[in-house]
Amino acid sequence: MSSEMIIRRYRPSDQDVVTDLWSRAARQAHPFLDGEGAGERARLLREVDLVRAENWVAERKGSVIGLLGLRVDGPGDGDGPGAEVGGLFVAPEAQGGGAGRELLEHAAALHGALTLEVFEGNARGRRFCAYLGFTERGRRTDEETGHPLITLERAAPLKSVGWLHLREGRLLSVRTRGNDTFYLPGGKYEPGETAQEALSRELGEELGLVVPAEELAEACVIHDVAHGKNGRRLHMTCFTGGPQDIAPVPGREIAEYAWFDRQEARERCAPAHAQVVDRLVAQGRMRG
Repeated sequence: MSSEMIIRRYRPSDQDVVTDLWSRAARQAHPFLDGEGAGERARLLREVDLVRAENWVAERKGSVIGLLGLRVDGPGDGDGPGAEVGGLFVAPEAQGGGAGRELLEHAAALHGALTLEVFEGNARGRRFCAYLGFTERGRRTDEETGHPLITLERAAPLKSVGWLHLREGRLLSVRTRGNDTFYLPGGKYEPGETAQEALSRELGEELGLVVPAEELAEACVIHDVAHGKNGRRLHMTCFTGGPQDIAPVPGREIAEYAWFDRQEARERCAPAHAQVVDRLVAQGRMRG
């Protein structure tokens, strides 16, 4: 996510600005719907959707640029029964800047699997959903408009943790046995673990390192396609911290570790590494 963008809960004081951006975005996405973005549909947005749904907004430089409405049944812990996306709208002037993607990934991090409906005539919306890994589950005719709707779904993302550790501008990476791709040190959560606890345990198991959970500080969250998981999405929380002078000792599952520069990381590491490396280059921690 851009450092200039935040995702936060909708507040009643946002009503006017989100109604305006919804109206403009809806008319752009659904030019085939008479009266879209106004009239009764606008009233329902203000009086029903913004009151009853779980609503989130994307904000950049103090301005709200995106709105996400969710229908949920369970707790927001990322492992619940999932959520239905009732609406996702980004102001036309802000489209293409990542707000829609970040809103959906935020929903997935909270609730896991996602479903939504998109009008067949909304070609741009369908391409956007396909890019983010949604697949078609069914079709129906919308009773109100008579236009066909496509039901899409996406499985809950794989949740993992990774350690960002550099030595002279080179990124520590590990390779598991039987695999030719390198990953960040880290892995999946075990039941009941916090992200820091999971990473502390994984560093001990993979590299024989003692890194107390309390010494780890969240650096970023990466959303990408999970390597070797048939297109399933990845939600990886990355941390910095712990000792700088380390002497890794590969555990049973680790074939080797290496320190990669930007080019080596892009050539030999999993897709999520590209985002990690870009962030580190932007921070001046790796050479561009």
